[in-house]
Amino acid sequence: MRSLWLDEALTGATDAPALAGGERADVCVVGGGYTGLWAALRLKELEPSLDVALVEADVCGGGPSGRNGGMALSWWSKFRALEALCGSEEALRLARASADAVAAIGAFCSEHGIDAHYRPDGWLWSATSDAWVGAWSPTIERLETLGERPFRELDGAETELLAGSRRQLAAVFEQTAAIVQPALLARGLRRVALERGVRVFERSPVVALEREGVRTARGRVRATRVLLALGSWAIQLRPLRQALVVVSSDIVATPPIPDRLDEIGWRDGVSVSDARPRTEYYRPTRDGRVVFGKGGGTLAFGGRIGGRFHGPARHAAEVEAAFRRVYPGLADVPVAAAWTGPIDRSRTGLPFFGRLRDGVVYGSGYSGRGLAQSYLGGRILASLVLGRDDEWSGCGLVGVPPGRFPPEPLRYAGGLVLRSAVVATERAEDERRRPPRLAAAAVRLAPAGLLPRNRSR
Repeated sequence: MRSLWLDEALTGATDAPALAGGERADVCVVGGGYTGLWAALRLKELEPSLDVALVEADVCGGGPSGRNGGMALSWWSKFRALEALCGSEEALRLARASADAVAAIGAFCSEHGIDAHYRPDGWLWSATSDAWVGAWSPTIERLETLGERPFRELDGAETELLAGSRRQLAAVFEQTAAIVQPALLARGLRRVALERGVRVFERSPVVALEREGVRTARGRVRATRVLLALGSWAIQLRPLRQALVVVSSDIVATPPIPDRLDEIGWRDGVSVSDARPRTEYYRPTRDGRVVFGKGGGTLAFGGRIGGRFHGPARHAAEVEAAFRRVYPGLADVPVAAAWTGPIDRSRTGLPFFGRLRDGVVYGSGYSGRGLAQSYLGGRILASLVLGRDDEWSGCGLVGVPPGRFPPEPLRYAGGLVLRSAVVATERAEDERRRPPRLAAAAVRLAPAGLLPRNRSR
């Protein structure tokens, strides 16, 4: 079972050939999601004569790049984490670059005829619980001291109007955000990569990283330079095993209901993220559906990303209940599709990039904020693999992974305890009760990477 997005994007599509036998390339890119595709495109931009081969275990966009919520957001809401990691000046540069990346994606789609349903209508960072009203205030206050004002504060009435939901209590609005049909974007990047001479091999899972290149079940790419754009699967690399946790994000979608959305006032492409511990995120689609997701579902044990992270959403009932709570006026609207996918979370909630060994570079840890940031990730990885000395290879996200999680089984057991605490806390807050003391303490003390939210308080 594919996501709603992929069902649409893959209709009538033909797979690229699987890798069979031996191939040679100047650079081998492993991973056909956003990061791998942007990196391949950047490599051809910097050095058009470069022979680039890309191998993908499924089809390009078949992973989280074709299953996410389709919200292209900047790093402004994560600014304090950025600043703690790499200082004020670099954090400002990267936050500005992430906002520019949202616009660059739209421009790229326009230039290359990619109909990815791009709409730059902005984003609400909102609260539907009293406990999280003002969660954004420390970030806004810090940005204002540095002369930046990317957010506009709204009251409940303005928030309700933009989100079409009476359950919104307050929010801040960021204009630079956009929504897309994510799988159509991924497939569009694939088309342009092929047009620029990137050799793409689909349904070719890598089984070994070799001294010079990679080996798949049926073939081998010999290359002195390898770029690993593995997303959550980077947790299977021994040096990165404790730098990541993998959790699911589950999504439900309604049938097209454009008239109903018009009735509740959700008339444009504004996307919404709730400030609660396990982020609820939602947006409309071009044909008038509501796509509603919730993070922090299934937790992977070690590097095992099995069937629980593919196909139907294991937590669909919980996500549907959240949708009904936020949009009670749509209580009679059925759920038409539900799916899941793995999210690679770092200790800081930010991605990291580096060299695994000479000639091999990697990037991972987008922590649920990768649609726009992968555009930057592609630039970072291209500069690293080519050995360039520029603003991307030397940026504040390059280096040793920032922070480590406990080893297994402590990581898994601790994650389950934390998830139970968060569920209990959210339930109490939604019912306007005081959360259990131990549960609330666990949520406050949790590492940023274990919760899909900006830790603003």
